[in-house]
Amino acid sequence: MIGRVRYRLRHVTRYTYAAEVMISQQLLHLVPRPAPYQRCLVHTIDVEPAGHRTDGTDAFGNPIVRLEIDVPHTSLAVTSRMEVDVHARPRLPAHESLAWERVADEFRYRAVPPARDVLDAARFRYESPHVHIKRDCAEFGADCFPAGRPLLAAAEALMHKIHAEFRYEPGTTTVGTPVSEVLRERRGVCQDFAHVMIACLRARGLAARYVSGYVRGVSSLDASDPTPVGAGASHAWVSVWAPPFGWVDLDPTNDKPAGLDHVAIAWGRDFADVSPLRGTILGGGQHTLAVEVTVERIAIVDAPPGAD
Repeated sequence: MIGRVRYRLRHVTRYTYAAEVMISQQLLHLVPRPAPYQRCLVHTIDVEPAGHRTDGTDAFGNPIVRLEIDVPHTSLAVTSRMEVDVHARPRLPAHESLAWERVADEFRYRAVPPARDVLDAARFRYESPHVHIKRDCAEFGADCFPAGRPLLAAAEALMHKIHAEFRYEPGTTTVGTPVSEVLRERRGVCQDFAHVMIACLRARGLAARYVSGYVRGVSSLDASDPTPVGAGASHAWVSVWAPPFGWVDLDPTNDKPAGLDHVAIAWGRDFADVSPLRGTILGGGQHTLAVEVTVERIAIVDAPPGAD
């Protein structure tokens, strides 16, 4: 049984502009978020042309980098490199999670303030820019949420359903494609699958957040190990609030819990909160964008005997 995996990652974003950009201000979510199941060993960000850099955190506790470039330029290249250790997560008995109705009821208004963890989770209960809660979301997931079903079992059933009924087809959607359209067409990419799953969970009164990161690419250590869907680009999955376990990460694109194959960068309400790179420019005209992502598994450490 594998206990830990070390990854070497490289994420390159290149913009090429038709005219000179005089000023560029960019917000980056490219630094791995600290988490109990992963540890960043090395991380660098190189920017060409160079500019002024400020590090900080956003409203969700994600590490961010702000860039300001005030020299004329016709291209911008941002290269993020890192090495990250990812640890195995415990297997969770889905049947031991609370019934989904009981969890939804915890978010209802009461005169007594809720527990701190419930209050924090409540931020991910409502609509957000890319996740609108519509009747079709509730209807799509209805058969996954019979009365009294443990929440984690229901969320896993929803994950299985999305994976079974949707086709992974890059290029058929954009960042702005509405959840309702993805539901109707039954196709898209990991971002779309995550948004659909989040919308269905929130339609039931549950808290779910969007997780951005990466998934393992072709393995140089085990050629027989199948490559997960979504490799070679930024990846996205879902985290659902499932007491008593807390936040549990599920990947509908690959139909499995997030684990040793996943490196998390940031989480928020939806993609808009955690875009790898976004900003404003003065000038530039038309532009082209190219993104390259490589995720290389460079070491595997077996778990000690008896570990779960």
